[in-house]
Amino acid sequence: MLNLITHDAITEIKMARPPVNALNLELLRAIQGAIDDAVNAGTRGIVLSGAQGMFSAGVDVPALLTSDRAGVYEFWREFFVTCSKLARTPVPVVAAITGHSPAGGAVLSLFCDYRVMAEGPFRIGLNEVQVGLVVPECIQMALRRIVGTYRAERLLVAGAMIESSQALACGFVDELAGPEQVTTRAVQWLNELLALPSHAMLTTRALARADLIQVWADVDALPIDQFVDATFHPETQAVLQQLVARLKKKD
Repeated sequence: MLNLITHDAITEIKMARPPVNALNLELLRAIQGAIDDAVNAGTRGIVLSGAQGMFSAGVDVPALLTSDRAGVYEFWREFFVTCSKLARTPVPVVAAITGHSPAGGAVLSLFCDYRVMAEGPFRIGLNEVQVGLVVPECIQMALRRIVGTYRAERLLVAGAMIESSQALACGFVDELAGPEQVTTRAVQWLNELLALPSHAMLTTRALARADLIQVWADVDALPIDQFVDATFHPETQAVLQQLVARLKKKD
């Protein structure tokens, strides 16, 4: 599920669930555990990366569609817990977006401190609306923090998937690097940050992220039930079934 790589004081958590790093319960829980283990071991920073060409394809939709309501609730709660873990991690986290990053993959990157994306014909976006899913307010606010209110509205309502150059232009990602250099650049940026006076940097960081931390401090206070209800909406189920059928044709 994961490859853990040490870069001196930095821990790289590399998603490794072929072929597209689709997010299921096991991968989400593995990410959570790896973050906790790294922090407890004294890491000073974390890089979350994926495979070259594909950061994460987002939610494992075929698995989700075979789950009953309890299973869907369990999945979304674990997804939200993972977002919360990234938001509240006491050390800086950089998303090394090594390729395409739709939906859930893009969401995870929102909770990191910085985003380095592969340059080229790679797309990123919260395309939930295109597949019939509602984007909850707690995730919308995370995007608004990064790209601003109006730009977030346009991207979210359209379910837009934008190329890396567009993502850089609107602030969705902070910089681009060659596909083979994304993780290297993420580590470099993090090392530059960690070279600053630690107490001042970390305290300022905590203050700057206080709004995000407050919203995500208690996952069970988030409207997970409403999100599960929306997942079972007939229109959503129909669109997701069509998506799975298209995926099967590609196999």
